[in-house]
Amino acid sequence: MSLGLVFLSEVFGTGMLTLLGCGVVANVALKGTKGNNGGFLMVTWGWGIAVFAGVYVAASSGSHLNPAVTLGLLVKGRPEYAPGVPVDFASTFTYFGGEMLGAFLGAVVMWLAHKQHFDAEPAEASKLAVFSTAPAIRSTPWNLATEIIGTFVLVFVILTFGGIPSGLGPLAVALLVVGIGVSLGGPTGYAINPARDLGPRIAHALLPIKGKGPSDWSYSWIPVVGPLIGGALAGLAGWLPIVFTAAT
Repeated sequence: MSLGLVFLSEVFGTGMLTLLGCGVVANVALKGTKGNNGGFLMVTWGWGIAVFAGVYVAASSGSHLNPAVTLGLLVKGRPEYAPGVPVDFASTFTYFGGEMLGAFLGAVVMWLAHKQHFDAEPAEASKLAVFSTAPAIRSTPWNLATEIIGTFVLVFVILTFGGIPSGLGPLAVALLVVGIGVSLGGPTGYAINPARDLGPRIAHALLPIKGKGPSDWSYSWIPVVGPLIGGALAGLAGWLPIVFTAAT
């Protein structure tokens, strides 16, 4: 597979992820929508379905959709990111670029779909929450720890699936995301994906959203750095069975 096709696959897959994922948050958070005040459980299931759809759309590139997943595969020492896509500098940054651009574009399309409700929503925080995560209790070390733990669970379990979803893999990943959301998502809103948070946050900053307020850049590094650390740790943990087997 060419890197151009990998890039497009990740753009469309991650775009579908944020279109549907940010879309369910918009449906819950914005004034006058049919799903207004639907609650956090609706959001977690919506994100799970968003992941399910994104994984299928990006199946040809291995459905990373997340720089933390790409990094986890790199750290674990996989020879290929997907069949015919060797792990090297060029392919790694192709995945990162496709994931970031897709996340941004998906958020833009989501805004177009909910434009009138963004205009009607008076609360700046509700508008920003549609695009990006924010902590329930703001504490840099604890917020960072939550994102590390949640992303470690995500990437470690994906690596045990084999790294590339197939068969029932997309459903398993979707249910895993729902499980992380209902179990670990309360403190920070569980970004667990640098592209998912940063791409839409950039969209929030650039789009002409009526009365949108600031994009909370002081917090923005946590849902980027935390997931990257969690993904790298999961990749390192993936070496443990090999180490134990060699030791015995």
